[in-house]
Amino acid sequence: MEQFIEWVIQPWPWYVAGPLIGLTVPALLILGNKSFGISSSLRHVCAMCAPANIPFFQYNWRKEMWNMTFVLGILIGGVIASAFLSNPETIVVAESTQRDLAALGITDYSKLLPAEIFNWENLFTLKGLIFFVFGGFMVGFGTRYAGGCTSGHAIMGISALQWPSVVATIFFMLGGFFTTHFLLGPLMAWAGF
Repeated sequence: MEQFIEWVIQPWPWYVAGPLIGLTVPALLILGNKSFGISSSLRHVCAMCAPANIPFFQYNWRKEMWNMTFVLGILIGGVIASAFLSNPETIVVAESTQRDLAALGITDYSKLLPAEIFNWENLFTLKGLIFFVFGGFMVGFGTRYAGGCTSGHAIMGISALQWPSVVATIFFMLGGFFTTHFLLGPLMAWAGF
């Protein structure tokens, strides 16, 4: 059993993890004619918790309980993995990336998210407002405007040969590249990092 846990804790190569994620799509389609997507679960939660006369939330959300169970499973799996199966070694980051991040004031690679940005002290500051509140709003708005999140379009949409998902994924990537190379440095400097 210990060898199995050691094997699970180690980072899996892309050629194992990628196909496992990719096989989720046909499994959902074959087993229940369901589409893979996480961002739609927020709509289901809102429809359950805040029944109002808003047409967007007036649908039979009970038919989508499988999606809520799927999301709950992801949450529970993440908690179990972080509590019991996390790799104690420092995350491997390429030297060139470390230099670029050090120029932005990010040097701690002990967790998945940079501790210099994502910590409780930053939550109620201007930095927190920009990165958490405004950034979260932009992600939510973009997800709704694009008709799904990056993963939903890239994994489900492209595998279903949907042209809008190909276009959305291309622009998600271009936006990410643009933000990383042109906006991140000035934004972090302006926010005081």
